[in-house]
Amino acid sequence: MSGTGDDATAGGLCAVHVPRAGRGPAPRGWEAPAEPAESELPRVGRFPAVQAGQPAIERIPPTSALVGYRGPTACAAAGITYRQLDYWARTGLLEPSVRTAYPAGAQRLYSFRDILLLKIVKRLLDAGVSLQNIRVAVAHLQAAEPADLTGLTLMCDGATVYECTSPQQVVDLIGGGQGMFGIAVGAVWQELETALGRLHAERTDTGETLVGHDPADELAQRRNRAV
Repeated sequence: MSGTGDDATAGGLCAVHVPRAGRGPAPRGWEAPAEPAESELPRVGRFPAVQAGQPAIERIPPTSALVGYRGPTACAAAGITYRQLDYWARTGLLEPSVRTAYPAGAQRLYSFRDILLLKIVKRLLDAGVSLQNIRVAVAHLQAAEPADLTGLTLMCDGATVYECTSPQQVVDLIGGGQGMFGIAVGAVWQELETALGRLHAERTDTGETLVGHDPADELAQRRNRAV
């Protein structure tokens, strides 16, 4: 499924389950009632807090609260279009937590966690989950502690989203015989951290551009110098 998600057919009520430890009873849940041209984005490595061409003074990981990402970068990392990003922000599905588009003229700035949720929203839409139900899942994930996110697996059958905190809970759901789609949040986290490590970022405290290098590009440059 593609698009903003506003045309998604509403499925059954979304239940984001929080299982108890071990094999317990069914976990509790909640029930829910013109694209701008994207410029080419330089790929970089871990972010030095300096401009290009200057020696690195410090390295800041993509997950740091000191790092923010503009809209085109968020789209590239999350695999969505700018139209989707803009629609989801304007409708309140997922607004940037670092900087919104207000006052007028300001550029949105997304955190690592924001983009992680963008990737999850995209995958849930592709799995056939309705936008209304995705809103419930997003609200719950936004309230979770970052350390808890990496241990979660989201399972969905196209209408219901289940939150599993152990492999056994995943097995229990699959054992029910119904077709399920799984999202290992920890794996998405690692994938995103690698992707954002190659894209431009911005320091949230100073506003300076964070530029680094792609190891593959550095290797190519070394080979060219050797020729």
